[in-house]
Amino acid sequence: MTRRLAYIGLLVPTLILGSGVGSCARNPVTGKSQLSLVSESQEIEMGKQGAQEVAQTIGLYDNANAQAYVAEIGKPIAAASERPNLPWEFHVVDDASVNAFALPGGFIYVTRGLMGTINDEAEFATVVGHEIGHVTNRHSVQMISKSQLAQLGLGIGSILSSDIAKFGQVASAGLQVLFLKYSRDAENEADQAGFRYALNQGYDVREMPKVFSTLDRISQTGGDGKLPEWLATHPNPGNRIKHIETLLDSVHTDLNKAKVNRDGYLQRVKGMTYGEDPQQGYFEGTQFYHPKMRFQLHFPDGWQVQNTAASVASMSPNQDAIMQLSLAGQTSPQQAAQQFLSQQGVQAGQTSNTSINGLPATSSYFQAQTDQGTIEGIVSFVSYGGQTFSLMGYTPGGKLSTYDHVFQSTIRSFGELRDGSKINVQAAKIDVVKLNRDMTLEQFNAQYPSSVPIEQVAIINEVEGPSTVLPAGRLVKRVVGGRKAPSS
Repeated sequence: MTRRLAYIGLLVPTLILGSGVGSCARNPVTGKSQLSLVSESQEIEMGKQGAQEVAQTIGLYDNANAQAYVAEIGKPIAAASERPNLPWEFHVVDDASVNAFALPGGFIYVTRGLMGTINDEAEFATVVGHEIGHVTNRHSVQMISKSQLAQLGLGIGSILSSDIAKFGQVASAGLQVLFLKYSRDAENEADQAGFRYALNQGYDVREMPKVFSTLDRISQTGGDGKLPEWLATHPNPGNRIKHIETLLDSVHTDLNKAKVNRDGYLQRVKGMTYGEDPQQGYFEGTQFYHPKMRFQLHFPDGWQVQNTAASVASMSPNQDAIMQLSLAGQTSPQQAAQQFLSQQGVQAGQTSNTSINGLPATSSYFQAQTDQGTIEGIVSFVSYGGQTFSLMGYTPGGKLSTYDHVFQSTIRSFGELRDGSKINVQAAKIDVVKLNRDMTLEQFNAQYPSSVPIEQVAIINEVEGPSTVLPAGRLVKRVVGGRKAPSS
């Protein structure tokens, strides 16, 4: 959760259907005719709306060099693609997961987690090319069209349910459009496009299978709790490698002269944040600390917890209650409460202006009608540090008495963070070392210790394991610094 966020309202893109009759459009890449209810101008507008939400909910990585680099790689690929005139944008998002995604209309994103995990520019170009391939093939538009075709009788097709976005302020609800479950054929088309685009830019596409091998290793090891978001819905990495090997058999270019640029790439990622940034908030058990914004909050013991750029949330073991904190802007608590309680479908209950730990606050019980039924809960708006925070607990209708005490206890735990040991925590960073002699990874880790297990060091360097010999002159990544996990 970051200070830059304002109140997250309803940012879910919708599409008005004009005549209510579907039409066919040509796939710019394959030339095949496809069902399409979305024009190119509508596709671009959807992408622009989604891009605003990405910046608000995930957040862009605050590193101008990294942002410039992804654009430097992506723009030539897009310019040479089948859709060069789209308003292409390329960004790095501040997310530790190993991921990349594309919005309709040409908005391409890679995570800093991905950049820090792969090892050369050729790999990176194939990933960016893959995401460009989703856009040039209009894959997301195809999925949206099929979804909306079933709703023609309604006259308007809403891509997503807005209930959570309206009543729970869970920002990620609107981002589901980013993670549409493409078919395997669509993923293979995007792989093929990424391969071809990178090859045409002079990259050594023999590096492409390494990306899938790395994703497979991360999934097998658990990925430090951060699995690739799209791995579960993409084809098996082994099958994708075989597909790429088939494509390699058809290449007649001398790839020994193609670009890899391993050393240049590693110098680009040196110093990048690795893993979660504790300055943006972190948990110790169910106790949440936010050093940058200087507050703390205790979520219910035994509940699942999650910290995102837009909110901090916790779910009950029975998955029938949610407690969350988010920003509500810079209005007063009374104004924020009035804005929330005046929403259509929301009915206010008992309201009070009692302070919380000396901080001005307005609290109210409420009921809200959603497509899934009635929810009820309690919401408190608290003024602190020049911002107003929303603390909300909600549950299906009829269950509030079960969770009322838990909700109130969590809300009352919100307060100022004063403990210097919790405030002065730093994110881990990627360091790059040039070897002065041959050594195994195990010897490297002994001489240049990392703050992550050696298994992770092996993955981010794309080597098999501790006994792998690394030649003199090779650049090797390690992870330094970061918050030490509390002892159990």
